[in-house]
Amino acid sequence: MNDIHAEYRAFRTKQTAEVANARQTAALHLVCGMDLSSALTAEPEQKARLALRLERAIERERLRGMRRHWSYDLNRHIALKQALDRLRGSEAALADAHDNHLARRIAKRPNAKRRPRAPLKPINQS
Repeated sequence: MNDIHAEYRAFRTKQTAEVANARQTAALHLVCGMDLSSALTAEPEQKARLALRLERAIERERLRGMRRHWSYDLNRHIALKQALDRLRGSEAALADAHDNHLARRIAKRPNAKRRPRAPLKPINQS
């Protein structure tokens, strides 16, 4: 039984990593015109230039959100921030934060599908 749970956890971890990578790649390509895989393998000087460019894009996105512009997208903003973190090399910290978030969600709602029972009404005896 533990093998099934371990395989499930490994599958979900791999799946969330692939989805996050796709989201970051798409956001980075749409906003900055950069390829994430080539940016991650670039020279340190070029990485610094790309990081500055990405920071400016994140700042523009933040300002768009502050003005409540119709084209602001929170998911794009988050994906750009995650791509910047990956470019700077703090991917392990993101994975730990994601695991902690999942653990908190599971701990809060162990049996979320069941609704609470209705309180028992006392029987009136006359």
